[in-house]
Amino acid sequence: MRVNVSRRTSQRDFAEHVGAVQRLRRDYAALPADAPVRLAKPTSNLFRFRDASSAPRLDVSAFASVLSVDPVERVAEVGGMTTYEDLVAATLPHGLMPLVVPQLRTITLGGAVTGLGIESSSFRNGLPHESVQEIEILTGSGETVVARRDNEHGDLFHGFPNSYGTLGYSLRLRIELEPVAPYVHLRHLRFGSAAEAMDAFARICAAGEHGGERVDFADGVAFGPGELYVTLASFTDSAPWTSDYTGNDIYYRSIRRYAGTGPGDYLTTHDYLWRWDTDWFWCSSAFGVQNPAVRGLWPRSLKRSDVYRKLVALDRRTDFSRLLDHYRGRPQQEPLIQDIEVGVDRGAEFLDFFHSEIGMSPVWMCPLRLREKGEPGGGHVWPLYPLEPDRLYVNFGFWGRVPMVPGQRKAHHNRLVEEEVSRLGGHKSLYSDSFYTEEEFWRLYNGEGYRRLKHAYDPQGRLLDLYAKCVGNR
Repeated sequence: MRVNVSRRTSQRDFAEHVGAVQRLRRDYAALPADAPVRLAKPTSNLFRFRDASSAPRLDVSAFASVLSVDPVERVAEVGGMTTYEDLVAATLPHGLMPLVVPQLRTITLGGAVTGLGIESSSFRNGLPHESVQEIEILTGSGETVVARRDNEHGDLFHGFPNSYGTLGYSLRLRIELEPVAPYVHLRHLRFGSAAEAMDAFARICAAGEHGGERVDFADGVAFGPGELYVTLASFTDSAPWTSDYTGNDIYYRSIRRYAGTGPGDYLTTHDYLWRWDTDWFWCSSAFGVQNPAVRGLWPRSLKRSDVYRKLVALDRRTDFSRLLDHYRGRPQQEPLIQDIEVGVDRGAEFLDFFHSEIGMSPVWMCPLRLREKGEPGGGHVWPLYPLEPDRLYVNFGFWGRVPMVPGQRKAHHNRLVEEEVSRLGGHKSLYSDSFYTEEEFWRLYNGEGYRRLKHAYDPQGRLLDLYAKCVGNR
């Protein structure tokens, strides 16, 4: 990783970036007009697996660097393919971090903006794209534009979030940073029902404090319909101890252990930001990594979400899990890997449905509220993912497999979730499989607004449209 910590991007770095942009434009123009456009990326956090393709891929490795960190202005210039792991490594030495750091290390800045990201600071800082000041984008037409809120490409700036690379690719982003303390103090509050947990989220996120202590981060875990935890975390300059969840201890299990105890728990800020990555929330159990005998032998360097995802991709290619279930006489399993959000006032309804009809646990809970309010009567600020300003939502994440019953429709449980989310007026992230009809999809994700942007920035249709990519999985 190349990091320039000077106050401004150096002339050399800028010249290198301009040269990389010119090369990428030439490579893009050289692609056959009827060939699918694919990026050559070493990692991915999407769960829409495609068959291996021999189509040529664009080399975007030149856009994976932190160009500069300005500790005075609290901004960073970052390549679109830069991972949050590398960005955090560059900003923490200055006592700074991005306003929202998605929970997995190899999520890229460009990916979090075009595909949406979220984390426990989202109740006060919104979503990652809201702290972006400008984006340099290679559009579907092969041009490069710099989009800001208020320039001639403001429509693309606001329409880029949730476009998933179907309007173009981000090459450089200028983002805001915020100051941090060295440590984070965690408090885990237990609740006996979804309604109580949702009430707590609404009350605490509105106040920004609990029990006289400021709340900088808020998320939670539902282990079942009668066991839910809201985790509140606050920056602190000192800590009586710090826990380490990269070794034998497992973070999500500590929530039960520390709930209700006086001192709570403490982590370094670095370890707090990556607390979920080590065990991919709780999904590392599928690979035996939570078994003490296996965990002691599994290197710390391989306790990472990107390693686990590669194992999942291998399993999808070889069909190993399905065949193993078949030979063991187990029912067929349906993958259910989704993030959805509904208003906090409908959150208990969703969880009650989920526990009753799906039965998977744990479930991650993360409150969010848009940071940007927009103009009164001006419509949605981010038109392709139309959240309401000033409304608190709760994101629910669930990742695993559900037993199927013979005779159920294809993707039965995934469709149940989609239908319930629509009924509750919520939204579903598109990083994983989707099963909407085309008519319903465009109604939910502003087809009219999307088509205007597509016509303006990809008039020849070089890139897939959003439905073909996220539902057709092409």
